[in-house]
Amino acid sequence: MILPTWIRRLAPDPYILAILFMVVLASVLPVQGPTAAAFGAITKIAIGLLFFLHGAKLSREAVIGGLTHWRLHLTVLTTTFGLFPLLGLAARQIPETLLPSALGAGVLFLSCLPSTVQSSIAFTSVARGNVAAAVCAASASNLLGILLTPLLVAATLGAHGHGDALGAVGAVAIQLLAPFAAGQLARPWLRGWMARHGRLVGWVDRGSILLVVYGAFSAAVTEGLWSKVSPAQLGWLVMVCAGLLALVLATTLAASRLLGFAKMDEIVIVFCGSKKSLASGVPMAGILFPAAMVGMLVLPLLIFHQLQLMACAVIAHRYGARSIEES
Repeated sequence: MILPTWIRRLAPDPYILAILFMVVLASVLPVQGPTAAAFGAITKIAIGLLFFLHGAKLSREAVIGGLTHWRLHLTVLTTTFGLFPLLGLAARQIPETLLPSALGAGVLFLSCLPSTVQSSIAFTSVARGNVAAAVCAASASNLLGILLTPLLVAATLGAHGHGDALGAVGAVAIQLLAPFAAGQLARPWLRGWMARHGRLVGWVDRGSILLVVYGAFSAAVTEGLWSKVSPAQLGWLVMVCAGLLALVLATTLAASRLLGFAKMDEIVIVFCGSKKSLASGVPMAGILFPAAMVGMLVLPLLIFHQLQLMACAVIAHRYGARSIEES
């Protein structure tokens, strides 16, 4: 029996399973001591390479294009960097007996992150939305996130982050924006090679995140991560992430219709406005927070990432089926 595509999409993402394996590996065999310092240096190089490749992959047209559709982009950015952080602040009011302070900070951290690029575009395509606008909206969110996320983290998390907003922006700019800009400059020479070796580029891309996750959870486990979080609190965290996603999906849908956007643009707002980037979030957490805090802080992001993929798979299928019926 062949299952419908939208049901198959509900299965856990293999990449998420690989990340969970790294969490388990770090729990059983954490890197520590002098080895951890060397691993940290390797991880920083991997992150730089990751954002260099991001810069080389993204076309100039996607970076600067779509500016004429400013209402759509402003709506997506307002949701990503306005509505989400407000909901994250509300989530921090949940009693610590249900959601420990560190996990609440992690929910707020994910609320400050930019949108995804690949999955936002992919779901918009499946839903038969405005793909060109999705490319521009997701790209703008990621570029602005390099500057806005550290500022939002400093403003909302205070002492939990580095505290110095300008210093945080500078650290992110040096470690993420500089390699990204270098990738953009090198794009004319690398574009053909990357197109021919897409599988290798994908392995480097995802492998970098796996290294960061392993290092982050190794430090957290060494500090007693699993003794600080109970199964019941993990259950509450899943419900908080699911509630956060449901609220944003409902709000983006209602706002796009209230503002009179066409159906194809509504699809872009729903998908680009509701996503949070794992690829940007994990490296940023490693830059903005002490190593011992990172594992706990990115745990909500790992859960939210899988939930958003599952929910958007169903929504994209329904949008796409409706578009076929109406055509």
